Amino acid sequence: MQNYFIVQPEDPNSQDAKSLMELLSDTLKSITGDSGKKSFNVTDITVPRSLFVIARNQQGEPIGCGAIRPIDTSIAELKRMYAKSKSNGVGSAILSYLEEQSLNFGYSQIWLETRLVNQKAVSFYKNKGYIRIDNYGKYLNREECICLGKLLN
Repeated sequence: MQNYFIVQPEDPNSQDAKSLMELLSDTLKSITGDSGKKSFNVTDITVPRSLFVIARNQQGEPIGCGAIRPIDTSIAELKRMYAKSKSNGVGSAILSYLEEQSLNFGYSQIWLETRLVNQKAVSFYKNKGYIRIDNYGKYLNREECICLGKLLN
């Protein structure tokens, strides 16, 4: 039986959003030693041309999240990507939805940062067509970071 879930915009300040982002922070801390909380501010995803989404299963339970925020007029940054279940396509569905919405917002690229040690994330994004780009913004000169980008079309 195929897994069923729906991805839709939600309030990043909701309890479900906070719970998912806390699970993400715990997971990142266990993988990288850093929760990622210092690289994220919820107000960044409440500005125009930003979006926070939650994926829910058939029972309505939150099973993943993700967000985009503007870097500039043509580039969106992917933030707070998380899926509770790693093998059933939740992450792919969230990413696909955010890429589609980025195009609708007029972005031509998506950039993101993760840690080199987080090989599952690096592989996931590379398999989705993301390529390594120069580190940007607060990630400049940080050897533990890897930045990836994708041209949208």
